[in-house]
Amino acid sequence: MLDSSGLLESMRAKEALLEGHFELSSGLHSDRYFQCALFLQHPTEAGAAAETLARLLRDREIEVVVGPAMGAVTFSYEVGRACGTRAIFTERKEGMMTLRRGFRIEPGERVLVVEDVLTTGGSAREVIRVIQELGGKVVAAACLVNRSGGNPFEDMDIPLVALADVQARVWNPADCPLCKGGDVAVKPGSRPGQVSESGKA
Repeated sequence: MLDSSGLLESMRAKEALLEGHFELSSGLHSDRYFQCALFLQHPTEAGAAAETLARLLRDREIEVVVGPAMGAVTFSYEVGRACGTRAIFTERKEGMMTLRRGFRIEPGERVLVVEDVLTTGGSAREVIRVIQELGGKVVAAACLVNRSGGNPFEDMDIPLVALADVQARVWNPADCPLCKGGDVAVKPGSRPGQVSESGKA
């Protein structure tokens, strides 16, 4: 079982959580940067995090776990394993989130939507809409890290379970106090061999 403090400590050790001055893929600036793939590449830690979420969600009677590609594919699979359910993913086709590859959601099927890191929850909201359009029932959303400052799905009446809630400040570049102090923002995801932060601000 991996609690919030243990998760963040492990993420720092694996450089999946950086603290400083960063430019996110959205162009906004932040004092924290999450690259959950660097944490999730370790099956033991990913599995422990998934098992913790599964325990927290055991009363939801989950029948299938769904995550958006690419960032949440690995974690949603581990959560599905921990819940003893199928684990599938949505992906974009011509800019629209959709279910492909023969994956199906049965009418009334109880679905858990999983992300790695949530900032606005935009991708997960798209997944929720896809599931609902197919007749599935989204019983909860879950993530490793919630940096949104709340529940982005509250207006949809969908509860959110996060292993860690992290306050990460975000600014427009023109208003960034770190820039005004003379500090230069870095783009960790732009270095060779890396990809950008999964959760867009």
